[in-house]
Amino acid sequence: MSGLAITIPVAMLMGLAALGIFLWALRSGQYEDMDGASQRILDEDDTP
Repeated sequence: MSGLAITIPVAMLMGLAALGIFLWALRSGQYEDMDGASQRILDEDDTP
């Protein structure tokens, strides 16, 4: 029983931390241009 008293709050804190990091990435514009990277890799670079 004492193991659960430690494990459950730690799991909840880790989940909240992951949610916070996701929201930070969302607000900082990490997901703005989802198609740009996939298109840029297909563009040929003609410079030697």
